[in-house]
Formats: sequence, C-alpha cells, structure tokens
Amino acid sequence: MTSGLPELLRGVAESDAAAILSLGSRVHLQSGAVLFSLGDDADTLFLVERGRVALTLPLQVGGRDEDVLVEERQPGQTVGWSALIPPHRFTLKAAALVETELLGLSRAALLDYFATRPEAGHAVTRNLAAVIGQRLQVFQAMWLREVQRVVDHRSA
Repeated sequence: MTSGLPELLRGVAESDAAAILSLGSRVHLQSGAVLFSLGDDADTLFLVERGRVALTLPLQVGGRDEDVLVEERQPGQTVGWSALIPPHRFTLKAAALVETELLGLSRAALLDYFATRPEAGHAVTRNLAAVIGQRLQVFQAMWLREVQRVVDHRSA
C-alpha cells in the first residue's frame, strides 16, 4: 500500500486500490464549472486528483441566491459520496475553485466490484463513513455558531 492513496482507499489492498482506480474516468473542470448541483441524481463518486472543489449550500441571503461555502475538497479527498448512500441525491452543490481534475467512479461499477471483493467494499465503506462523519462535524459547527448567535441576540 502506498501513502499516496486517496482517503477513500486507505486500508484497501494495493491490488484492490489499483483495480478500483482503473474503474474510473477522468473529469476535467475549468475554474467555476459546476460538477453537480443540490438534488441532482448521484450515480458517480469523485476523487479529487488536482485542484480544489467548493461544496456549497444554495441559500437565500438578503433576498438573493447565494452559494454558502460548507467546505473545500482537495487532492486525495472524496466528493459526491451521495452516490453510494441512498437516496442517491447530492446534498450540496460542487464547483471547481480552480482548474480541477477528478476521477469519477460510477456507483454501478463500484458495487459490482465490491460484490466480488467484499473486503475492499468493507474498507471503502469504513472510509466513506469517516468522510460523512467529517461533514457532520462541519454542519454541527455551523449549526452551533448559528444557535450561539441567536442566543447572544436574545440576551442583548
């Protein structure tokens, strides 16, 4: 196993990691290009190879639509985990912050591979849970800041 594996493939046997990566197709995004939008069907999971992806939540701010930054994903990180989690709809909008290269892995190809290599599927699922847990922590911190703002406003 190499230390340069994407977060999604940590702990996966080297041969399985290579096989999983070979299932992917390259996606090139120019700066500002949208990879997917909130609510889109999610059938592809992405690994960031180069560049940066902003994950945003479209909200109404001051009467206008604005994409509020939730987090940025960088090389080695996973984007679009909704492809493997029902109901298979993206929960945020993803757009390239700079010219970006990703590897797209289709849900069907991944699930077919995991059916024949359950130990690889188990490791990927464990890694995916960690990515989802990170997102939960981000949203929890955002929510706590907002609750604190409301509490401070009420006590002022």
